[in-house]
Amino acid sequence: MCMDIRIKCNCGKNFVPFNLRDNILPEEVIENLYCPEESKSIKFDSSKMINDNGWIIEYNMELAKFICSKKLDLAPNEVTPEFLFDEGYATWKEVFPGEQKLSKIEREKILKLAKTNPKEYFKEFSKWANERMEKFKSLGWRKAQNC
Repeated sequence: MCMDIRIKCNCGKNFVPFNLRDNILPEEVIENLYCPEESKSIKFDSSKMINDNGWIIEYNMELAKFICSKKLDLAPNEVTPEFLFDEGYATWKEVFPGEQKLSKIEREKILKLAKTNPKEYFKEFSKWANERMEKFKSLGWRKAQNC
């Protein structure tokens, strides 16, 4: 089970949905979130931050290491920002912030085919899903790289 939370970026313009895999970590493990606009002025620290296409997540690594050592039996050096993000312990709910909204708009166009031509609908839906992941990969979104 994943806990679904929404974190506001530091400038307050964006709310981003996050998953906290298996409820292992509390939302306080996400110390700061910087949108691409504000991340340009942030001093990046790879020991506690991850950059995903200009979005920077700053983790409370002390908290993450403590909890992961107790609940997951991991050594502190195994708990990195990359581990937290890539393994889903504190990561975007979507492929990237705003992806769900964009996906909904794109899907609505294809859904119209379901009523008139179901066979074509399945073909187009599959094509759309594959092409969008390839597009996200080429744009460098971290979660799309493993799809």
